[in-house]
Amino acid sequence: MAPPIYHLTQALESKYFIPGMPDCNRDMILTVCHYVIKLCTSRKDQQDDKIIYLLEQLNDSLKNDSTDLDENQSFIILLWSFVTELKVFFKVPNSKGTTLNPIMLLAVFIDFLLEICDGIWSYMDSFGSCQAELKFFITFLGDKPASQPTSLDENKNVLTDIEAVANDLGSFLYSFYFYIGEKDWMRASLLSLSKDLALADILGKVEQVKEKIKEHCMAVPWKMLTPKTSVVSLFLFDSLLDDLNLLMIQKYERCIDVKDQIRTIVEELKSLRSFLEDMEVQKHLELEGFLIQTSDIAYEVLYILTSYAPVWYLTLRLPQVMEKIKLIRLPLEKLNKYPTEQVASQDEISLEDVANRIAGMLKDAENPSQKVSLEAQTPSIQEDIFVGLDDEANEIKEILLGNQKERQIISIWGMPGLGKSTIANKMYNDDRIVQHFHKRASCVISQTYDKRNTLIAILTSISSLERGELSKLDEDTLGGKLYQSLCGKGIRYLIILDDIWEDVWSDLHRYFPENHSGSRILFTTRFEKIGFQASDKSIVRNLPFLTDDECWKLLQKKVFHGVSCPVELVDIGMKIARNCDGLPLTVVVIAAVLANMKKNKTEWEEVAESLSTHIFKDNSCMKKLELSYNYLPMHLKPCFLYFGAFEDREIPVRKLTSLWVAEGFVEKVKGKDSNAVSYGYLTDLICRGLVLVGKRRSDGGVKTCYVHDLLREMCLTIAEKDNFMKVIQE
Repeated sequence: MAPPIYHLTQALESKYFIPGMPDCNRDMILTVCHYVIKLCTSRKDQQDDKIIYLLEQLNDSLKNDSTDLDENQSFIILLWSFVTELKVFFKVPNSKGTTLNPIMLLAVFIDFLLEICDGIWSYMDSFGSCQAELKFFITFLGDKPASQPTSLDENKNVLTDIEAVANDLGSFLYSFYFYIGEKDWMRASLLSLSKDLALADILGKVEQVKEKIKEHCMAVPWKMLTPKTSVVSLFLFDSLLDDLNLLMIQKYERCIDVKDQIRTIVEELKSLRSFLEDMEVQKHLELEGFLIQTSDIAYEVLYILTSYAPVWYLTLRLPQVMEKIKLIRLPLEKLNKYPTEQVASQDEISLEDVANRIAGMLKDAENPSQKVSLEAQTPSIQEDIFVGLDDEANEIKEILLGNQKERQIISIWGMPGLGKSTIANKMYNDDRIVQHFHKRASCVISQTYDKRNTLIAILTSISSLERGELSKLDEDTLGGKLYQSLCGKGIRYLIILDDIWEDVWSDLHRYFPENHSGSRILFTTRFEKIGFQASDKSIVRNLPFLTDDECWKLLQKKVFHGVSCPVELVDIGMKIARNCDGLPLTVVVIAAVLANMKKNKTEWEEVAESLSTHIFKDNSCMKKLELSYNYLPMHLKPCFLYFGAFEDREIPVRKLTSLWVAEGFVEKVKGKDSNAVSYGYLTDLICRGLVLVGKRRSDGGVKTCYVHDLLREMCLTIAEKDNFMKVIQE
């Protein structure tokens, strides 16, 4: 585990120089510290124990010390010890024991050297040339000829030589930067000649490596690679084309020697896009695979043109891109001419795996006449999922409204998707509850608990204080204000802490006074022990699963909205309901899939078969919910996965829809505002039961929305698996 360096960072950011190192400024030390942290984080085993220990000591020495750094002798001594041990980090790390492959580690190390050069380039003109060459190395390492698994085996010297040059430069930078003390610095000018010669020697080696890269690019045969991402849409591809057109204008001077090649590639990509759109109505399963490969080429061209590659590298790489386009166009044209013929083998385009897992990929398989409007369907989501939970909800409400004067804690626990949050929201908005309690607040905690945000959220609900005013206060002040707001004589309050995890209540309990007026704290949690740990008098309720009959009742309500189920669908419908394993959220999501399909036995049997074979083989609810994602139209998939980027709290709709537009997920419709089109996508996701309405505007529109925590986990899993997005949490 990487050591904390918060106090060290704060101290270094507040100072321009470190005593004893006249030229070692705050940014340089921070650069090294963050690089060390990055490497520590990537290691599976605990290495570099001494460095970690020193970092911890540096951080601890500043934790309770507000004096200037030049007066903190213990800090200075520790800092010099730390610097002395850093030499090992100025060479390419060993990939053994890390989560990074050798190419990634080399790129990370070169990027670190670039940051070092940024801090000292002004001392030697040669550093400017050195930076440009380093940036090209990173470009090459990130490009496909380098990352292709077999390519470096065919020219092993390339990676080895880049690594050797990087090590030489790392050793040079360390000696140049960290071996210069106060006395040495006075004689630095006398050493400049030897430094210049050393750097010139390194630059000479760089030129030799570039020649080998050129030979490598010409010699390595091209092979189709795994797509950059398996989540694409025609509209996202349009955004890529727009970026390429803009890039041609911005990079005109740099790309003038290859402008004709770039223009040809862009025109070819546009042609492929039109071709794919024309074929869309034929609903070929292979079509999404072709679009994935075509988008991957567009990403590749963008990478090459926006990188720091010299023109000679562009002249080598762009013809290879054209060859890829030809290999896609030929089978695509044949598929269009002979739609029933199998035209692409696994070896040619590698589409079989992609095609087999995709259903309903381009357009809805729904009957348009069966669509339900947003206003008609979304208000019923909260009520429909309540099927089978009425008795539990009534018992909890009676506890909340009971005559017990002592403050009570009620904990509802169970696995995700059972309806815990639904019951909590139902209680919070119940008319009797609203009248009974003087102050109410409901706050989603989640696994990434943030004490400050939690206190602010509760305070804005129970007081007239504005969020902007509260955001300026520290945690202790916020906690004091919360306590004062609730401790008045006779004040009866209800606080709902939704999705509470371990150690949260122990951190918050002192802010909720016991005023013997009948106040209540309601938890929803995934863990039984949370309630018992909060108080030995806590009321802990385990939310039960639905029975098969309750699942079937809920499924019918969601699919048919009060209309009787056709007789021929009853048996297969009951089978689907049984396979939902009593999880209300699963029933709602699967019902949304069925509601957007034709109501015939054949299609329902296909869904039942998919559920039993692909989802319910194990008890993972994630697998069950993936079916709802697979049934989404292509253009909604990136929009839905994007919810994984947000914490499981309410998202402002205007912010969300604007981000969708900015990311290129939304179709550009002539004469129509893009945000309006984006809002239509959100409406569709809500009607499918994947997105829930948080708050509504006065005109009935959706103001905030959110996805259930289980669905967000599914978004994160699919997004990472398909190389669409990876959320990194500190």
